[in-house]
Amino acid sequence: MKITTIPANIIVPILKVMNILADFGDFAARLWIAKIFFDSGMSKIVDWGATFVLFKYDYHVPLLSPMLAAYLGTAAEFILPFLLVIGLGGRISIFILFVYNVICVVSFHDLWTPAGAAGLADHISWGLLLLLLVFHGPGRFSLDHWIHKKFGYLYHYGPEDQYRGKWSL
Repeated sequence: MKITTIPANIIVPILKVMNILADFGDFAARLWIAKIFFDSGMSKIVDWGATFVLFKYDYHVPLLSPMLAAYLGTAAEFILPFLLVIGLGGRISIFILFVYNVICVVSFHDLWTPAGAAGLADHISWGLLLLLLVFHGPGRFSLDHWIHKKFGYLYHYGPEDQYRGKWSL
């Protein structure tokens, strides 16, 4: 009995501190990813002519014209990081940013060359961090957490509804 209680007395406080610090980690990850995509958006609006040329000749976004892709991509790089920082839309806005990152990787073919390997590694790291946030959620330092605490969720799929398949308000 004593052999197991001593490690438990040491590990439990450490785990409690880690749970508290997890919220800071979530917020730091959200800030880091938001900064990366916001800076990319800022570089696009500095010179629209160069941005349109890039979207016409370098970025081959599937199913969109280069002009529309330039506008949508730039808007995404401003709107989604803002939502990420304030924590609004939570997992949905994070997932949209993850999909946007995947589209960036797919549409910029230079990333798949030896010269673009570093850029591809960056996008993979950002994608994994975004995926981690999708699975983990934005954390307690988010507007979503505050809204949930103040008003509750609009739709709740509770454990009592698990076997009935019902959505409750």
